[in-house]
Amino acid sequence: MTIDDEPGALVEAFLDDLWLGQGASDHTLTAYRRDLMAWAARLAEGERRLLDPGSETLPNWLEERRVAGYRLRSNARLLSSLRRFYRWALAEGRLDHDPLAEVRLPRVRPSLPDTLEEGEVERLLAAPDVDSDLGLRDRTMLEVLYGAGLRVSELVGLTTDAVNLRQGVVRVRGKGDKERLVPLGEEAVDWLTRYLRTSRGALMQDVTRPALFPGRGDACLTRQAFWHRIKAHARAAGIDRPLSPHTLRHAFATHLLNHGANLRVVQLLLGHSDLSTTQIYTHVAQARLEALHADHHPRG
Repeated sequence: MTIDDEPGALVEAFLDDLWLGQGASDHTLTAYRRDLMAWAARLAEGERRLLDPGSETLPNWLEERRVAGYRLRSNARLLSSLRRFYRWALAEGRLDHDPLAEVRLPRVRPSLPDTLEEGEVERLLAAPDVDSDLGLRDRTMLEVLYGAGLRVSELVGLTTDAVNLRQGVVRVRGKGDKERLVPLGEEAVDWLTRYLRTSRGALMQDVTRPALFPGRGDACLTRQAFWHRIKAHARAAGIDRPLSPHTLRHAFATHLLNHGANLRVVQLLLGHSDLSTTQIYTHVAQARLEALHADHHPRG
């Protein structure tokens, strides 16, 4: 049996190239592996193979999934994974044509990310008790998260040498292990200065360890632990709308655009490789304008 006959080996060859060539994250690779192995299993039911799927198998499967309750977005994401795999197989010479060339992507209206109004952000930032060391750490983390638009994983992974308070910037290692410099803003710099002078040392047994925001054992605070803290502070601030770990990142981008920032500048600050990823925030800003018009204009 050759690699082209063994679906698992074929999928892993594709994922290896994706990781080596583009530095895809573990999360991305896991999603592709899940989609492709599910597709291989569905093909095996009809005695088909990954490199010989037949013309009707995928449309039939997508319809079966729709009837079973899978959302349109889920099918679109699945089809996107399969398209990328077959483009790779074509480029590798494993196929002489794209078997999905005639399969149309479902049209999906982009879902708008959860975000907060500026007043809600202010309440959330003010929720931690800054007279305690943990509260000051949390307030500083929230200020940096909102002030720099970081991903939670980027925030909790920060080390002390990543921050330059004199220049007011932070060096962030994002997706694909790419680094970027992000301005912090005066508020975040002020809170970081206060936190580093007082609470960080009080929270650590060994202050020479590199974690900027320590959790247990002087290691970096985990994403899960910080997310638990965010939810607790949101409750204290009286914020009852759904939140996600990226809520303050979404608010950062939306509020910048609301105040006239250039979309490409926001793209650079967020570390997006593709401008289309950043454009979702223009929809958020537009939705906000429409809601304001409907609420306050006499002809709304």
